[in-house]
Amino acid sequence: MAAVASVLAFMGYDIDSPREAGTTRRDVLSVAAVLLAGGAFTVAAPAAPAAHAAEESDGGCGLGYDEEFEEALAEADEATPESRALAPEKPRRKFALPLRRGFRVSARYGVRGNWIAGHHTGIDLAVPTGTPVHAVGAGTVVLARWSGAYGKAVTVRLRDGHYAVYGHLSRISVRQGARIGTGDRLGSSGATGRATGPHLHLEIRSRRGYGSDINPVRYLAKRGARLL
Repeated sequence: MAAVASVLAFMGYDIDSPREAGTTRRDVLSVAAVLLAGGAFTVAAPAAPAAHAAEESDGGCGLGYDEEFEEALAEADEATPESRALAPEKPRRKFALPLRRGFRVSARYGVRGNWIAGHHTGIDLAVPTGTPVHAVGAGTVVLARWSGAYGKAVTVRLRDGHYAVYGHLSRISVRQGARIGTGDRLGSSGATGRATGPHLHLEIRSRRGYGSDINPVRYLAKRGARLL
């Protein structure tokens, strides 16, 4: 019974909190039968909750904590000079939108799901592959490379100390260490990494590490760029 409970927990089932994405009596009985028979089996990773799956079915993503990306970001950030040491832009510009063509929000920030953070850490903007992606604010590129679940991505340390992550790009147009201005082109949208369709995943972090994400819509609005 302990073995059954362990496997069910791995699959996302819990006595006090049943899995949101399709718990069935047949699933439970099937696993129990295999264990009792002493057979071997392979358990697939838990599916995303149904509510989120519906949003990400067209131009969304299932991003979660990616150890490889976080380690690469930390190493690159330490090796990249402080963008805040740069002189302020003259004249000082408001922040800009990351896309200059129409888009559709395929997954909003904060959608609950089975991520380590417990929610979607950015906002997904569905656009055709190849759509130009621009910097929302000035800063320094600390990472511009394949970034695990984020696919091809660019991470910029902004002048105010926040970090902007632009994920699932099809092409990267900047290099690590580059100093960029508001509105500069960073690359092109795509569907690389863990994505269900072409879109831009925009994530704003108050600090470098995963879990420090903040609402990108509110962040940009306070700086003169109204995304929605």
